[in-house]
Amino acid sequence: MARLRYVQGPVPAPQSSGLNNTVRTVRAVYETDPEIAKALLPRPLVAAARPEIFLQFAHVAMHVTPETTVEIGALTLGVMCDYEGTPGGYVFHMAMEGESVVTSGRERFGEPKKIAETTFEKDGDRVRATCTRHGITYFEVEGTLGADKGKPEPFEEYFYCYKGLPSITTPGEFDGDVYLTRLNWKRNYNLKRAFDGQIRFHESAYDPLVDVPIRRMVSMDYVEGATNTSGQLLRTVPSEYIAPFWVQRNDVPANPGIEIALASAKAA
Repeated sequence: MARLRYVQGPVPAPQSSGLNNTVRTVRAVYETDPEIAKALLPRPLVAAARPEIFLQFAHVAMHVTPETTVEIGALTLGVMCDYEGTPGGYVFHMAMEGESVVTSGRERFGEPKKIAETTFEKDGDRVRATCTRHGITYFEVEGTLGADKGKPEPFEEYFYCYKGLPSITTPGEFDGDVYLTRLNWKRNYNLKRAFDGQIRFHESAYDPLVDVPIRRMVSMDYVEGATNTSGQLLRTVPSEYIAPFWVQRNDVPANPGIEIALASAKAA
């Protein structure tokens, strides 16, 4: 007999729709310019009342099976929004280690994941983490753990993505339907502490987080615990809703971007 592993063989049991992880995470929310937050958001998502950006850097232990655990670093940013009464964040940047976790998230959920090199260092109450792509360390966070905020109650939070297949023949169009998806992330943290730190973005034509500047830090915490991630399809959307935003998931250093008039600049 010959074995061919390019075809799925028998599995012992149906695989779970969600993935159980344990995490050590710096979570932050910051305000950016209102005009930038609005311009980041594809239809049919509706901008939140305040121009807030959710940011987290997580050191994740992914428990794929009882015998297999994969450890990665992951950076996620989303602009806060609402869809049909359910608040969440539209994910415009995701970077993490590991080809398999990147490709599976892109293909299954429509997450805009990119392969990155990450570091996570915790020395006592000091934490430092970085994210690097194309040799450019474009994200850094470092600081000190502060007051214990007690064990949080379990909660669920939601993040929105778009899933589609770019056209073979026509750039800027798609083959087949484009879907709005929702990530459902259940959090069960056993530790939450204040985090006195600083987030720094550095110029990168591949990952221009500097274009979404921090104007005011709303909150910053350090948490540890368990998380379960899953997702669902919400609806199909016209491809023109997402076409201008598809560049977010690709490396296009020649992209000039768009010009945005800021009210703050006029006031100055």
